[in-house]
Amino acid sequence: MKLRLRVWRQKNADAPGAMVTYEVDGISRDMSFLEMLDTLNEELVLRGEEPVAFDHDCREGICGACSLVINGDAHGPERTTTCQLHMRSFEDGDTIDVEPWRASAFPVVKDLVVDRSAFDRIIQAGGYVSVPTGSAPEAHATPVPKADADSAFEHAECIGCGACVAACPNGSAMLFTSAKINHLNVLPQGAPERETRVLDMVAAMDDEGFGGCTLTGECATACPKGIPLPSITAMNREWLRAARKVKR
Repeated sequence: MKLRLRVWRQKNADAPGAMVTYEVDGISRDMSFLEMLDTLNEELVLRGEEPVAFDHDCREGICGACSLVINGDAHGPERTTTCQLHMRSFEDGDTIDVEPWRASAFPVVKDLVVDRSAFDRIIQAGGYVSVPTGSAPEAHATPVPKADADSAFEHAECIGCGACVAACPNGSAMLFTSAKINHLNVLPQGAPERETRVLDMVAAMDDEGFGGCTLTGECATACPKGIPLPSITAMNREWLRAARKVKR
């Protein structure tokens, strides 16, 4: 395959950026999107040019580091992570636009790499449970209804890639935050911090400068792990319940 790539290049966070066009040839349809970018970078290095900086780690669809907007879609045209997107999703001769996540809370570090540490700070505000030190408790010591366990597992699948933010026209982080809150709040282990968790994590999300949620649903559509849109509604109920309880 021969492709025309229009890639966002930006030297650093303070420098202006622009789309730069590259031609790549000999691309196999079985390559992943990141392998295609590796091929481009090999050619750039051979020409003495600066390779394109992009983020990645496991390349197995688990870590969520491979955050790219491809032809306007977070992670590209398939509902998967960028590292699991293959070039058979494109046609020979296609022009492909490759950009970083676009959100004020995710500042560009270089080229396609953005700083997503805002997510880490939201987790630090309450995305944990209090556990006693000592030996592990018996596995069946705390009964959990199946519906609650299923909900917890569903929300725990969030890998924090940020596709929800990139896809949202408002740059909202509500789907990510709701996944992290609902994952713990439905379990008995999360009960001690249930009220403070939702209040503190939502406050941290707002402090990071993410946009407001208008339930357009683009976040859930782009999520590679299928976090459901009603997760946001569940978080809003948790927040209202906690806010009323704290006021008493």
